[in-house]
Amino acid sequence: MESSRPSQIDPAVFWPAMFIILGFVGWGTMFPESLSSISKVVLDAIISGFGWGFVVSTAGFLVFALFLAGSRFGKIRLGQDDERPEFRTASWICMMFSVGMGIGLMFWGVAEPIYHFASPPHGQAAPKSLEAALVAMKYSYFHWALHPWAIYAVVGLVIAYFTFRKGKSNLISAAFTPIFGEAASGPIGKAIDVLALIATLFGTATSLGLGAQQINSGINFLWGTGVSNGIALTIIGVMTVLFILSAVSGVGKGIQFLSNMNMIIAMLLLAFLVCIGPTIFIFNTFTESLGFYLSDLVSMSLRTAAFSDGKWLGSWTIFYWAWWVSWAPFVGVFIARISRGRTIREFVIGVLLIPSGVTFVWFTIMGGTALHSELFGAGGIVDAVNNQGAAVSLFALLAQYPFAWLTSLIAIFLVAIFFISGADAGAVVMGMLSSRGVLEPKPGVVVLWGVLAGASAAVLLVMGGLQGLQTASIIAAAPFLLVMVGLCVSLWHALLDELEEGKGRRSATASAEPVTGAAEASGLAPEAVS
Repeated sequence: MESSRPSQIDPAVFWPAMFIILGFVGWGTMFPESLSSISKVVLDAIISGFGWGFVVSTAGFLVFALFLAGSRFGKIRLGQDDERPEFRTASWICMMFSVGMGIGLMFWGVAEPIYHFASPPHGQAAPKSLEAALVAMKYSYFHWALHPWAIYAVVGLVIAYFTFRKGKSNLISAAFTPIFGEAASGPIGKAIDVLALIATLFGTATSLGLGAQQINSGINFLWGTGVSNGIALTIIGVMTVLFILSAVSGVGKGIQFLSNMNMIIAMLLLAFLVCIGPTIFIFNTFTESLGFYLSDLVSMSLRTAAFSDGKWLGSWTIFYWAWWVSWAPFVGVFIARISRGRTIREFVIGVLLIPSGVTFVWFTIMGGTALHSELFGAGGIVDAVNNQGAAVSLFALLAQYPFAWLTSLIAIFLVAIFFISGADAGAVVMGMLSSRGVLEPKPGVVVLWGVLAGASAAVLLVMGGLQGLQTASIIAAAPFLLVMVGLCVSLWHALLDELEEGKGRRSATASAEPVTGAAEASGLAPEAVS
């Protein structure tokens, strides 16, 4: 198999990506205002001219994934027919959830419903009303459940299929063999891998920046240290060292251990809020919000700027679709890495439906508790977010309940561990992409990409805070969106080819059976008849 080659740097991928990333870091370090202004121009052009592409493609990925799971292709195994999964199902789910979304849910679990509650999307309700609370939950589900996991599922499924079933290298470009043939390993393929590597780095950097901001807010809440870029940059530096140490320990040790621990602690925090918070309101919110989300899923999925608020779409929906696409190379490759031996149906259900279910619960408990406070309780969370930013939202909520110092400390710990496990996976995947797709890249390569991800996060934070992080995600994701569409086409061709090959084998077997039967009837060996 190609994926078993020695861990060697691929200069045609490594150096172009390194040149672009170092150029970005250098530019942002020396001329941050120039980089910020040019990035904004590029961002506006992408959203105004190509925002619809993100909307249509993301909806298409969801339909494609669900179709494959329900079709006859669902029985195909991601590996040889007799292979079985490498990781237990519980660990598999914990790892992909922790890597795929953990840090984002910690940051936005309270903040996003509060933002939409204070300023409902597309004027669908009066601000801070009961209707606004329902709209807020609906859009929080929309941005974090089925659609983002469909993006991850498509990339992960394609990579797992071509790597473990077809014996290709663990690279994005290798999946294009049905379309480009041998050219998939030439300049076209190298360009695809460079795009994947750059998108991975900026997706990782965005999550690092968000995590640093939230840890900074939590430390300030507990000890009054203040909130500043200097503290956030220090946090990025410390966390970068920690996630690099985790990354070089391997997937089976570092990431699996951290992910399992993450989910246990996160569930305990959620259980605390359910038990001590507005329990009945949380259950009612879950039921009604889920129904509202499912009933409006198609219209939300296809909403563009033609008859809606384009600025809002760019700041929220399109930003999210771009952010998930920028994460798709590393989350998809990572999910593929841990999914060997599972069937396509099992893969899609596990990647698409189970994490979405956890997301519904997460936002219902975190966001629903915050909305109850604004509607019927102490309130003040909207004001805290407006005055201090989204990063403070979780701690403003926890401050309203007993043991706030302890739950806030646990929240900081969770953010840090999600931070480490997500960036850990990103560094490993960047090592794979630049090392010809080997499953275990050399530690030195992993360390190098980890350092560059941390440096990029620092530049983005200084360049424009949350806005700078969002801008980088969308710009990096735009070209990779086209790559993802190509991955879907390539997988479809490969699955159809496998179906035809299967029919051919069955036809050959069926045509041989009468001959064998005749041989047995005559008392002769089959070889004698042939």
